[in-house]
Amino acid sequence: MQNINKTNQSEKVEVMALFNYSQTPCQPLSFRKRTGREVEITELLRARVKFVGNTTRHIFDCLIGRQQCRLEFDSTSLAWYLVG
Repeated sequence: MQNINKTNQSEKVEVMALFNYSQTPCQPLSFRKRTGREVEITELLRARVKFVGNTTRHIFDCLIGRQQCRLEFDSTSLAWYLVG
């Protein structure tokens, strides 16, 4: 499987997510890169939480077709990142 983020650096993205009260309280559905390219997530593989100092990072491993990507939500800055 290929990784969609070819720069191997974190890139700030805009994410459309579904929030609910099931076992996965947040599920990213799509994101928009800085270039304006809209990317639809086809499958959520794994969701987990990581505590870093005073902030919480919500980490989502996703599939886009056959490519794998990782999205992170920073609970302090309320920003989403596509991680390389």
